[in-house]
Amino acid sequence: MKKNQSKWAYPMAGAMLCAAAASAQQDQVVYTDSTNRISVSLRFGLNITGRFKGIGAGFNPFPANGSPATTPHGDPYNYADGYVYPDISGSGDGLTWYWGYDSASQVNLANNTVSLANTGANPSEQSTGVDQTPGFEITYDRELGVKEDWHHMRYGVEGAVNYMPISFNVSGVFNENLTTYSYPFAAGTTPPGYNQPSELPYQGSFEGPGFLLGATPVGPPTTEVIPGASLAVHDQFDADLWGFRLGPYVEFPLSRKLNLHLSGGLSVGLLNSSVNWSETLTLPGAGSSTLSGSGKDFTALFGGYISLDADYQISRRWDVGVDVQFQDLGTYDRSFGGRGVELDLSQSVYVEAGVSYSF
Repeated sequence: MKKNQSKWAYPMAGAMLCAAAASAQQDQVVYTDSTNRISVSLRFGLNITGRFKGIGAGFNPFPANGSPATTPHGDPYNYADGYVYPDISGSGDGLTWYWGYDSASQVNLANNTVSLANTGANPSEQSTGVDQTPGFEITYDRELGVKEDWHHMRYGVEGAVNYMPISFNVSGVFNENLTTYSYPFAAGTTPPGYNQPSELPYQGSFEGPGFLLGATPVGPPTTEVIPGASLAVHDQFDADLWGFRLGPYVEFPLSRKLNLHLSGGLSVGLLNSSVNWSETLTLPGAGSSTLSGSGKDFTALFGGYISLDADYQISRRWDVGVDVQFQDLGTYDRSFGGRGVELDLSQSVYVEAGVSYSF
């Protein structure tokens, strides 16, 4: 009986040693010999805000052709009933002759001021939400080395290209405000046209010379809702944001199959945007007037990023992972034919989920 036990003891011990060795091999990170990795991920953008500026402005008032009035130099009125711009000298002395107004009622001889007013929707009624549409990212990692004495830390270079559609709009019916600013002129003088209404509107030229007006308003502006007025708005912004990332990375194995990946560096964004708007102002007893327009723009944005992701190994070559990125591309601010658009990409957060292949 003891002979039989001895006969099977050695083969069984050998089998157990082989199984233990195989188990030990499996407990190691199995892609240590893979120095390249490609990842494909879905990309979700958060904390991105956008807004239109100057909604309801530019009605001058009720231009028959649906376009704001212009100055003799070709600039659009920057007020509903006139304009004030620096003249050819740059108005470094605080005065300008490049100004104009429409009505004698705008002149206050007692205060030596000319009032200019701007129409506009109540800012608190304007939406700033950005539609959340998922994009994608393709990432390439190139391993440069391993620090065995630093918990098997890997390090290398990471590059990525990504795409994210961005859109927002303002649509609805709003109150229309009138904000009035007062510009000073020298005491004892009278603006042209005040005593000769037939010469109004008065339009000073950029080159000058002409009647001098203070280049900045005095005192706080006054704002009031125009009684019975309504502003119907449909403004739309759409953009394609192509992004590029490049920077170093480090990776720490947390267990046999779970790794923590940290990277950061330069980010570049190519923003291809378009905007269109249509706004109709209705005043009691005065009818309606519509302003509309559109525009396109292409610009490059530069900034930085930091990224943290966790990868779980499902086979020798394949991983699944989730990633959180913080990215700062600054603020995009453009004017499209008098309509301002602002897109804040300075505190963007992106959440990604995808798969990786190591080779």
